[in-house]
Amino acid sequence: MKTQIITSPKKMQKCINKIKKQHPNKSIGFIPTMGALHKGHLSLFQKSLKQNDINIVSIYVNQTQFNDKKDFNNYPNTL
Repeated sequence: MKTQIITSPKKMQKCINKIKKQHPNKSIGFIPTMGALHKGHLSLFQKSLKQNDINIVSIYVNQTQFNDKKDFNNYPNTL
């Protein structure tokens, strides 16, 4: 499978449904992150790769978690 960047929940659900239809017997791992990827995330990726056939990583930074908009604007974007 190829790497895809999906930017909306609707598109993500459509993609997951397609994967399930095309690969009904394969396991799907999901690794949720809050951005600013680091070595701890890498260990989660490696574990999921060992345990699952297909892996999905969510890199989501929730703007509402920042009290100051400047903090959100300065948060590392490591996509």
